[in-house]
Amino acid sequence: MQEVLEKKPIKNIDFNCDLAQAYGIYKNNVEYELLDYVSSVNISCGFHAGDPMTIKEAMLKAKEKNVAIGAHIGFNDIQGFGYRPVELKEDELEALVIYQVGAIMSFAKAYGLGIEHVRPHGAMYKMAGEDFIFSSTIAKAIKKCSDWLVYYAPAGEITQKVGDYVNIQTAQEISLEKTYNPDLSIDYAIPDNTNNFEMIKRFQHLLHTSQIRNNAGGMSFVEADTIHFSNKYKNSLELIQQARNFITPAPVNYINAKSSGWVD
Repeated sequence: MQEVLEKKPIKNIDFNCDLAQAYGIYKNNVEYELLDYVSSVNISCGFHAGDPMTIKEAMLKAKEKNVAIGAHIGFNDIQGFGYRPVELKEDELEALVIYQVGAIMSFAKAYGLGIEHVRPHGAMYKMAGEDFIFSSTIAKAIKKCSDWLVYYAPAGEITQKVGDYVNIQTAQEISLEKTYNPDLSIDYAIPDNTNNFEMIKRFQHLLHTSQIRNNAGGMSFVEADTIHFSNKYKNSLELIQQARNFITPAPVNYINAKSSGWVD
């Protein structure tokens, strides 16, 4: 007998996208199309993508649009765009994270800004959703940079446990194009779904019930804090525009501050 999940509408949620996904002469101006519709951005730190001028430009664009800024960390793998896993000792991974977060924090400080969150990229993101120790190491490194940073990580039990274990604020992230297992881990063997009609239906169902269909044909409950919108696909702009018709997103820190009574 299939478990009946309680419907729990989502009243507030963050929309995030990646910026500075370029390097040197290899530019990616398409990514700025999503800036008018997100509430937070993840700026690449120079390892999987991004260089000093690209990071500066992304930072100033984010400031102009008044969106929350985060560091988009990854493995030191420009050639593979951070999609290839790298085996690191815990102290090496910690140093890698602190180095990248520090770079974005310095850029933000130079322009009178602050960063609010950290999101892994590519292979690092995949490993963070599958390996508790790996994800905990990232979280500990983030916390060493600042107690106020939010760790954006794949939705699921691992991220929840990491948040409790490290005592760090986490944001459970969903990607509408991904296929999820019943435990909310991502099934990477299945290609991304780029059908906007199907993704918007999925988004509406998520907003109304806090549930997402899994690859076993059932529904999985998820307390989603943020939705990641990729800029990789031709219809990415159309998707986020349609999503904005149903809800106005807000940064995770603002949502939490509002719920606690710190802001109106």
